[in-house]
Amino acid sequence: MTDFLAALGLALAIEGVAYALFPDAMKRMMAQVLSLPSQQLRAAGLVAAALGVVFVWLVRG
Repeated sequence: MTDFLAALGLALAIEGVAYALFPDAMKRMMAQVLSLPSQQLRAAGLVAAALGVVFVWLVRG
């Protein structure tokens, strides 16, 4: 559980840095995300989740 909370905190920190350093680019990215069809967004989310699991498995394995 500690590793999960550490990973969650790291994800929040990285996202926060992106918003702090590149606020205009993040606004443009969010506008693009809103224009994507739900199916494409779902597919991208599943790919990102799978890559994340593989990455953690390789690092921790």
